[in-house]
Amino acid sequence: MIAPAPDVARTGSPPGTILRRHALTTRLWHWINAIAFFILLGSGLGISNAHPRLYWGRYGANFDHAWAQLPRFPAWLTIPSSYNLAISRRWHLFFALVFAFGLAAFMIASLLNRHFRRLRLTRADVSPAHLAEDVRDHWNFRFHDADDPAAYNSLQKWSYILVLFVALPVMILTGLALSPGMDAAWPWLLDLFGGRQSARSVHFIAASLLGGFAVIHLVLVILAGAGNELRSMITGRWRVPE
Repeated sequence: MIAPAPDVARTGSPPGTILRRHALTTRLWHWINAIAFFILLGSGLGISNAHPRLYWGRYGANFDHAWAQLPRFPAWLTIPSSYNLAISRRWHLFFALVFAFGLAAFMIASLLNRHFRRLRLTRADVSPAHLAEDVRDHWNFRFHDADDPAAYNSLQKWSYILVLFVALPVMILTGLALSPGMDAAWPWLLDLFGGRQSARSVHFIAASLLGGFAVIHLVLVILAGAGNELRSMITGRWRVPE
């Protein structure tokens, strides 16, 4: 038997029950976003290798003080694997469009199908004691609420809210600020971040945070049951674990 989707009441679902957990639009965006993100990350590291120094302000060059000296990233992490700034930029700019328009489409679809209702914060979600308890539960590999196993827990809600509504918009806006064409059309972008070099630094920091989120996300998927989690993101069907 397949129980209703998580957006419909399904509390108390016994172990082994199959739930429709993710809508088609969510699953499509997840995989398109995953491909785009890893290509953006690899091509971005290739671009970083051209000048691995970060600055604050409007200007930054070889003889200016850099707040961070980045390592030269190995070929197996960059796109392409051989150093080629022009090709790295082409990959980066193309998949930046895929990434941005995919996010916009997902946001619209999630408003229409009320997917964002699952991210609604409750009083418990903002309670430090409850958040600490949620951290302890994750530390002990307890990832699901016994009463409502398919619902997002507090850490998931905060993670997705910060990623969807803070980190990803910052990535897109700083990326636009780095484009001379966008600067000409929207000069306020550079002022928003305090200059092109500041925008580049914020862009790199946001990318690093998203990369860390992706690693933690993959680890938790494996710990929570990779087969079950992957099936839910491919077919939408998720089995309530023991």
